[in-house]
Formats: sequence, C-alpha cells, structure tokens
Amino acid sequence: MLTAFLEAIRFLTLIPLPFMPPTTGDDYEKTIARSMAWFPAVGLLIGAIGCVAALVAGALWNDLARAVAVVVVIGLVTSGLHLDGLSDTFDAMMSWRPRERKLEIMKDSRIGAMGALALIAVILLKVAFVAAAGDDWPRAVLLATTLGRWADLYGIFFFPAAREGGLGRNFRNFTRRGDFAFATAQMIIIVAGVSVVSLAPEAWPSMLLRGAVACGLVLLAAHVIFARWTRALGGLTGDTYGAMCEIAEVVALAAMSARPL
Repeated sequence: MLTAFLEAIRFLTLIPLPFMPPTTGDDYEKTIARSMAWFPAVGLLIGAIGCVAALVAGALWNDLARAVAVVVVIGLVTSGLHLDGLSDTFDAMMSWRPRERKLEIMKDSRIGAMGALALIAVILLKVAFVAAAGDDWPRAVLLATTLGRWADLYGIFFFPAAREGGLGRNFRNFTRRGDFAFATAQMIIIVAGVSVVSLAPEAWPSMLLRGAVACGLVLLAAHVIFARWTRALGGLTGDTYGAMCEIAEVVALAAMSARPL
C-alpha cells in the first residue's frame, strides 16, 4: 500500500524519491495503474505544497501574489503534466478535424492558438478564484487539487480509451473496481475533513454543503466533458485526463470561492 502511494507521488509530481526502485518498461503502466487509487491523496499533498508557498508569498507581498504563487508552484511541482494535456486537448478538439487527425494533433509537441488560449484562461481563472476565496483559500486549493485527480479516475474507469496500446488504454485495462471505490471513499473523506478543519462546529454544515456542491459540479463537468470527448475521439487519452484535471480544479475553485446566494 505504501509502495503504491509512493508510486503515485513519483508519477504525478517532481518530488524526488531516490530510494524507490526504477520501473521497467514492461511493468511501468501496470505499476502506475495500481497506484491510481492514491491519486486523491497525492492531490491533497500537491495542494499542501502549493499552500505552503502561498503562505510565504502572502506574508511578503499581498493576496494577489499569494494566489499567483499557489498556481505557479502547483504547476511546477507537477512539471506541467496536466497543463500540457490541456493545451494538446484543446488544440485537437477545437480543430474540427476528423478523429484520426485530432489524435495526431494531440501527439504534436507544438502548441497552437487554442491550446495557448486554454492555458491562459485556466491559469487566470485559478488565480482569480484563489484570490476570491478570501480566508478560505487554503480550503479551496486543497479541495481543488484533490478533486482534480479524482476526476481523472472517473474518466479512466467509466469511459473507453481512444488508442490501442496508449497509456490511457493501459490505465483502463489495469484499473479495478476496488481501486475506483477506494479512491472515491478517500476523496470523500478528504473533502469532508478539509471542509471542516479549523472551523467552529456551527460553521460545519454550510462548509460541508459547499464542499458537496464542489464535488457534484466536478462530477457533472467530468461526465459531460468526457462524454463529449469520447464521442469526438472514440475514447479518452492521457492528454484528455490531464485537461480534465485542470478543468476540474477550476470548477472546484469556482464553487469554493463563490459568494453565498
């Protein structure tokens, strides 16, 4: 279990783990697939690292600098893995080309206008929503990074892969029902715990409701977008998982920072 958690950290972040044995080409996908049950917990860790950097930035400068710091540090810690998938996916999906051409565009390392626009939009929205969250910004960040990684698992488990032999196909082949159930239970516990930590008991119901709304909106966005991409591509790819992680983070941050109606 600990090994799977560490493998998830190694796959999703740049955190050095020199004591971990290298994975071979033959068992790489299977090893990563076994670790996916821990993606929500690693998302929480990623968010925590971003929050530490943001606390430093907020102490030295202002709230806007704090919001920028958390977004930049999370991008650096994850080596831009999901941001790269976001740009590739939007370059392909907004090209209005046939399915095979869309899949070819995703493999192209160059970034196009739509990919660049998607990156700019997501980064600006994240900064704006973190700044808008006020004193609850750490709660919003931690929930967003957790839900973003869970959204990927939802796509992997419930939707087909687009390519034979691709990373998405291997992930889906090796992911078991128990892995998704464990990750979902883990996500619910994290969301509930983060929602109420440091709050007085009388404030728990409203914040738990806000966390539940964030979960529901992320689930809705993931299902609708993954269904749309599956129709266009015949399935999902590693790039679409990365794109959905970024979109889910934006949705969660928006829900957590919205003004009460």
